[in-house]
Amino acid sequence: MSGTVVPLHKTPDPPANTTTTTQNVTTLSVVPDPAPVPLWVRSGRAVRRITTHERTREAGRSAVRHSMYVVGGTRIVARRTWDGRTGSRYERMLRAAEAAGNYEVAQEWEERLQRFREARHRRRMDLLHSPLDAAKGLAVGTGVGIGALVELGVVMAVNNGEVADVVTPLAATIEFIALLIRIVQVVWGPALTIGPFLALLALWSVGRKQQAAPVWALPANVRSGEGEPITPSIVVKALRDLGVPALRNAIKEMGDAGAAMLGPIRIAGCGVEVDVTLPSGVSTVEVQQRRRKLAENLTRHEHEVFITLPEAARTVRLWIADSGALDEPIGPSPLVTDETMTADYYKGKAPWGQDLRGDAATISLFQRHLLVTGLSNQGKTAALRALALWLALDRSVQFWIADLKGIGDWAMFDGIAQVLIEGPSDDHVIQATEMVEEAVEEMNRRIAARRNDPALIFAPLIVTVDEAQLAFMCPVIGEDKRPYGGSKATSRYFMAVRKIHNQGRAVDVLMWQGTQDPTDQNLPKLVREGAHTRASLVLGTESQARMALGDKAVDGGAAPHLLRQGLDKGTLVIASDGITIPAGQASITVRTHFIADEPAAEIAARAKALRGDVTTMQGIDRGEERDALADVAAVIGDAARLRTTEVLKRLHALDSKVYGNQWTNDRLKRLLEEHGEEPKKSHGVMVVHREHVLRALADRDSDGSASAA
Repeated sequence: MSGTVVPLHKTPDPPANTTTTTQNVTTLSVVPDPAPVPLWVRSGRAVRRITTHERTREAGRSAVRHSMYVVGGTRIVARRTWDGRTGSRYERMLRAAEAAGNYEVAQEWEERLQRFREARHRRRMDLLHSPLDAAKGLAVGTGVGIGALVELGVVMAVNNGEVADVVTPLAATIEFIALLIRIVQVVWGPALTIGPFLALLALWSVGRKQQAAPVWALPANVRSGEGEPITPSIVVKALRDLGVPALRNAIKEMGDAGAAMLGPIRIAGCGVEVDVTLPSGVSTVEVQQRRRKLAENLTRHEHEVFITLPEAARTVRLWIADSGALDEPIGPSPLVTDETMTADYYKGKAPWGQDLRGDAATISLFQRHLLVTGLSNQGKTAALRALALWLALDRSVQFWIADLKGIGDWAMFDGIAQVLIEGPSDDHVIQATEMVEEAVEEMNRRIAARRNDPALIFAPLIVTVDEAQLAFMCPVIGEDKRPYGGSKATSRYFMAVRKIHNQGRAVDVLMWQGTQDPTDQNLPKLVREGAHTRASLVLGTESQARMALGDKAVDGGAAPHLLRQGLDKGTLVIASDGITIPAGQASITVRTHFIADEPAAEIAARAKALRGDVTTMQGIDRGEERDALADVAAVIGDAARLRTTEVLKRLHALDSKVYGNQWTNDRLKRLLEEHGEEPKKSHGVMVVHREHVLRALADRDSDGSASAA
């Protein structure tokens, strides 16, 4: 700021002709020094900074920790000593077995306790006679020793010719005893001084090994649980604090022997596995429903603990991952790394990924319908495509594929598949439906051929529909008034899939489907239960998990709804007899190999080299359109009337592709009604009259109209 300069000191008298002038300058504000802080305040602040500093706190924790190691070690050694001299250990084991309801084991521990007490009683009775026996033994031993020494001296005297040598061995023995006494006198004083320190060091070592200190005083890596090994005591404490009163009370009755519930803790891949036999009155469901709390008690995240039910009754199997291990990626697929790999549909197994134990997860695809489901963008197409890529390396396998997403995920199968439909529109759904219906016709042709030759072997046909929920939800209704979508008996896609599920396996016509966000509408019950291999990525609810895998798998511990969306991409929960599942479990969790588009194209190129030239069609060729009414007249021939069932049979023989399973009595009736005629009953059965069909043809020709199949 600017202003007038005001002199603050007295100046000499100015000359008479001097005039006062002003100029603009910058004025600085003078800030007074703050009031001095009292010494006691500064001292208090310094003390607080020192006492709250992390180094001070760590030093305090260290002092408490090492002191408590000695206290805890003393307690542990005292407990061990007490257990060794009394029957308390047997009593604890006895109570633990009774609490667990295992009365055979309880009886065995009771017998051991009785034997221990009898042996202890004998030892105590022996103590009544031991002083006299010890005195007798000492006297006899001393006499025998002196006699032996004198006898040795006599031998020496005879040998040396000196009588004095008779007492030489005895004198040497006395001098040796005197030397030992002098050594003890020298060592005794320092030993009394050092002994307590050595005892404290031993107690400290025991306490440190058992982490016998308060949790807040333990090192940071132990407090956070990072790298903490899973021990029996940790598992028992986690179960005790699970919030199940019956379980908590049973463990309290067991005392420190709560670990009797546990089987051996086994290394299993990137974690450990342990079987827990629950006490009587505790249901396995109560433990399964508290998975998150159990994981937190074990210092793990929820997704790092899996609970399954083995064969043994009242037993849960816990698989506990190492901290952060499941967030590490698995290696590439053997399909990518091994360029010499081939496939065998009949005897081989496809490499799909790794199970939680780190073992390779391979699955047999022989005569098994497949269903893969999950939420959107979680790896469904990649998981389904990985199996198809492996199977493409078997040149005998045929593929019909409908990709209803239509963004090129299956484009590498152009030149491998006989049929490849790509696109999300209703027209593409219609083509996919016709493809599945044609697969039904192929299945029927194979079944008919198998009747004539039971030894006939067919090339496997894999009918794959990705994003199948679009087919089930398609609103289009065909010319025959039958909807393409839906789950009714008139729904074309639904009925075609059901027919393949029912009979396709016997002649190696298999249905593979990938669908997302399953509901009863976009994945009907009969379709999902028709798949032999059911696999699920992450889902939103338990009800969806039951749709995807079935009640048995979910009740047995399968929990795709507990996977993490976005973080557990490609992780499948699988229920199938084609993959090795641990005994007693109904499902297995597999982290699948992800094969990106570029390596997938390279694998497909190897498959094309094995197969040679394959022409891929963009849909099913239905042949030329036929005149259905004229065909009915032709199959009736000269007969005055013919049963409707016989008419349909002859139509099918005339052209099985056109007059397939979709042609029924109702379809034939609608055809005649469109031309003013209809089947009539004769002797209780529906028949078609030749005269009526010819009249309909004449009327139609006169109107210039034609009815096409």
